This record gives sequence, structure tokens and C-alpha cells, in this order.
Amino acid sequence: MEQGRPRTAAPLPSAGVPAQAGPPAARGEHVHDEREHGYGHPVPGAPRGAARPEQPERTEEPARGERTARRMPQRYSVRGQVLDALRKALVSGELVPGEVYSGPALGERFGVSATPVREAMQQLVLEGAVEVVPNRGFRVASRTERDLAELAEVRALLEVPAMLRLARTLPARTWSELLPLAETAAVVAASGDRAGYAEADRAFHRALLGLTGNRQLVMVADELHRRAQWPTPHGPVRRTADLVADAAEHLTLLDALAAQDLAGVESLVTRHFTGAA
Repeated sequence: MEQGRPRTAAPLPSAGVPAQAGPPAARGEHVHDEREHGYGHPVPGAPRGAARPEQPERTEEPARGERTARRMPQRYSVRGQVLDALRKALVSGELVPGEVYSGPALGERFGVSATPVREAMQQLVLEGAVEVVPNRGFRVASRTERDLAELAEVRALLEVPAMLRLARTLPARTWSELLPLAETAAVVAASGDRAGYAEADRAFHRALLGLTGNRQLVMVADELHRRAQWPTPHGPVRRTADLVADAAEHLTLLDALAAQDLAGVESLVTRHFTGAA
């Protein structure tokens, strides 16, 4: 990669980010777009004092603060969709560990200005997925096999005791309620969609831990799970067969939980985490 310039990568998935009218921002420049900030373009009216066309009777217009509050979700929706697309690009490997990407360059690919991209990247900085490179952009974090092993160990310390407690206390019929999530993950795995499987995998584990009633445990475990899904710079790419095998472990785990097979539950969960599931 040429020193001092961001890497040019393959186009990233838009994940539903709405396209904006007009040409994208030039590299390094910011183009102000009213729609990005949740405001509509003002409709030009007649000069003050001039006759207006006949219009329906107007109701009382809400206060300015109320208008802003109603439109703000559109602003955050753009940022949220960009964040979702960036997370999928991390899992799929389209954002390469160790490479630097600029906000304006990514904004061009998404068809938005650099602002929501930078905001989404700042969230990824907090999550440890990227780091700021002054005057250049954001570098995708590089992790080692040791990092993955440590994540697996911490996840096991948190989740294995919770799983064993659930296996001891919940009736067998409870686990059948999670079958649809496990089956959905299996279908997505068979399609070879790594980013899609990552989402389905986390959804299954969130629902499983949600049975503990401990929201803090669910949030912490989900964040650790997300980190475990990021690829390493030189690690093997997960093939469709790997995803299918991983998804099959969900069904095996549900059977062990229903049978109150505590030794089986502990072994399955530990092995599942070691595979960066």
C-alpha cells in the first residue's frame, strides 16, 4: 500500500443505505446534504405580501423544537445503516485488518457524505474494531490467535456457569422455543453468507442467555461475541462447511440442555467458543 494514502478496496455493501441525489463528495471534501441531517429542502414560497394559490386550511404548525425532534430519527437512521454495513464488511473481510480507510472514500461508496461514516467509525473505535489514524482515517484493528483464545476464555467464564444453571432449572420444553433461531442460523450458514451467519449466530446466543433474565450479562456477552467474529489478518477464511458445522452445534447444545447433560453442555459451549462462533 502506498505510504500515506488509504487503501482502495472492493466496493462495500450498502446494506440499504439510501442513495443521495447528485454526485458523491469529492475525496477529502465534505458536501453538505440537507437530507443527511434530517431536514427537507425548503420549498420556495411567493414573495412576502404576494397572493398565494388556494390551499387547504392549515392546522397550527408545531414548534420548531418539535419539528426537529420528529426529523432527527432520519439522521440517526443513516448513521445506523452505515454502521451496520461497516460491521458486516468487517466480518466478511472486506475491511482488511491493518489497512487504513478514509471517511470521504467510504462515503463515496455508500453514496453519503463523510459525516455519518465518521460517526459510525467512532462507534467502531469504542468497540475496538478500528483505531484513529490522525489526518488519514481509520485503521482496521489487527488481532492475533492469542486475542481469539483470550476472548474464548472470557466468554466461557461468563457463559458456561449460566448455561449450567439454566440446564438445571428450566424444563425441557423451554429449549424447543429456541429451535426456530437455531434452524434459521443453519439455513443462513448453508448459504455461505458469513456476515449474515454472524448476525444469526449472535441472535441465537442472545436469546439463550436472555433466559437468565440478566440483561447486563446479555450485553457483555454479545459484545465479546461480536469481537470474536472479526477475522485475523492471516487467519483462515471460514468456509461454508465451517459455518454449517458451527450452526449444527446449536442444535446439539439444545438437545444437551433439554436432557440436563451438564458435562455435555460444558464441553459443547467451550468447543463452540474456541471455534470463534
